[in-house]
Amino acid sequence: MTALFLPLIPGPYQIVIVVILVLLLFGGKKIPELMRGLGSGIKEFKDASKEEKDDIIDPKKEDNN
Repeated sequence: MTALFLPLIPGPYQIVIVVILVLLLFGGKKIPELMRGLGSGIKEFKDASKEEKDDIIDPKKEDNN
């Protein structure tokens, strides 16, 4: 069963190749900006999922927005 998923796991050489390609495509100055945007997107997703979870747990609670 695990042999089926083994080819899907990237090895160290594949990770190095991906990092080199990202550096070549975006450059060193653009990567922090991309990561900052990715981080804010993840934070927004977590906030929205927490809000939905709270609405499911306590549906009588309403926002006054």
